[in-house]
Amino acid sequence: MNDSKKSLQINPLRISNHMNNNKNQIWMAFRSAFPYTAPIFAGFVFLGIAYGIFMNSLGFNAIYPILMSLFIFAGSMEFVAVNFLLVAFNPINALFLTLMVNARHLFYGISMLDKYRGIGMKKFYMIYGLCDESFSINSTVNIPRNVDKGWFMFFVTLLNHSYWVIGSAIGGIFGSLVKFNTEGLDFVMTALFVVIFIEQWMKEKKHLSALVGVGLSAVCLIIFGGNNFIIPAMLTILGMLTVLRKHLEKTEVDTI
Repeated sequence: MNDSKKSLQINPLRISNHMNNNKNQIWMAFRSAFPYTAPIFAGFVFLGIAYGIFMNSLGFNAIYPILMSLFIFAGSMEFVAVNFLLVAFNPINALFLTLMVNARHLFYGISMLDKYRGIGMKKFYMIYGLCDESFSINSTVNIPRNVDKGWFMFFVTLLNHSYWVIGSAIGGIFGSLVKFNTEGLDFVMTALFVVIFIEQWMKEKKHLSALVGVGLSAVCLIIFGGNNFIIPAMLTILGMLTVLRKHLEKTEVDTI
C-alpha cells in the first residue's frame, strides 16, 4: 500500500520532467533549424511581397494572397493561379498545369521517404509543406546528434512556410500604397538556389551526386529544350542516383 502511494507521488514528477525534456528538445530543434532558413527568409519575404502587390494590382483583397500562400504554398504556381481567378473556371486545365509546374515535387517526395520514416504525425504537415528550399535543407543537412531529427525538419518546413505567408501578407496589405515594376523579381529564387548549391558544394568533399545532377540536367536541356527538360532531367537523375546509391553511401561513410 505504501509503495503504491509512493509511486503516485513520483509519477507527476516524472511526467513534469518528461514534458520539460520535450520542450527543451523542441526549442533546441527550433534554434538549430532557424539559421539554415535565414537565407530563405530574405528570398521568400521579398518575393512574397511582390506576389501580394501583384494580386493587389489586379484588384484582389489582401485576404486572397494570404490564404493562397497559407493553403496552396506552391510559389510559382500561385502566380499562375491568379490567371485562373480571372477567367472561367476550368478544373481540368488547372489540374494539368499544376502537375506540369510542380511535377518535380513527386521526385522530392520519393527521395524523402526514408527521411520522414519514424517521425510521427509531424510528417503529414511536412509532406504538405514540402517545397524546393525545405527539400534542399532537409535532404542534405547534417543534423546534430543531440537535436531531434523530426522536430528539426518540421521547423525547417514551418519556418519556410511562414516566411512566404508573411511576405504575401505584407504585399497584400500594403500593395495599394506601393507602386513599382515587379518584372524580374522571380530571379530572386534562382539566385537563392545558386547560393544553396554553392554552400552544399563547399561543404561536401565528394561532388559526384552534384556533378550527376548538373550533367544530366545540361544534357536534358540540350535535348528537350528549356520548356520541357525538367521532368526528363528529374527522371534521369533519380534513375542514376538510384543506380549509384550504394556507391554514394559507401563514399559518404568513408569521408566521415
